[in-house]
Amino acid sequence: MAPGPRRAPAPDERQRDAERSRRLLLDAALREFSAHGYAGTKIADIAARAGVNKQLISYYFGGKEGIYRALHEHWQERENEFAGPDRTLEEAILGYLDAGLTDPCPARLIAWSGLADDGSPDVLGDEDDEPRVRAWQQRGELADDVDPAAVLLAIRGMVMAPVIMPHVARQLFGTEPGSPEFRERYGKLLRGVIRRLALPAPPPAVPDGTPPPAE
Repeated sequence: MAPGPRRAPAPDERQRDAERSRRLLLDAALREFSAHGYAGTKIADIAARAGVNKQLISYYFGGKEGIYRALHEHWQERENEFAGPDRTLEEAILGYLDAGLTDPCPARLIAWSGLADDGSPDVLGDEDDEPRVRAWQQRGELADDVDPAAVLLAIRGMVMAPVIMPHVARQLFGTEPGSPEFRERYGKLLRGVIRRLALPAPPPAVPDGTPPPAE
């Protein structure tokens, strides 16, 4: 018996296939960019890792830069879940640490863009951290005399350190950075740092018997 006509996929089936292909491509792109940097990553390698036709990268994302930016947008969505303005500063920094140790690829991608002049798009310049910093200060989680920009830079440096320097963390702590022991010890330090940031700076000490300087 001759085969019947091939059934065209229903709209919901096409939608599921498209979502699956996009998800596979984003995951593959994250692995390739984090391993080779922007300049060293090839569209063909992303498609091969995802197991799809490389033309789909242009179709869904508009090319290499498009999928790179889509990765950043996807990360921002995840970031808002554990470090949005409704989260405490302590929840945010521990969320960054957990995310980085669970999947180091996003942090390595940031490290690549900072260390290599590889022509990668300036996706970090699109971020607006003001709402979350303002929320932390309004709730008293950051002292008013603390420089918010310095805090954000320090937080990112602290949580990225064990991810981009795992060999150093391993040597210092005697355990793998992703282990429960490391997370507990390092998380305890980060919590202590955060609580100190909520305290106002003490007034300058005046030696006993020495009058304060005249106005």
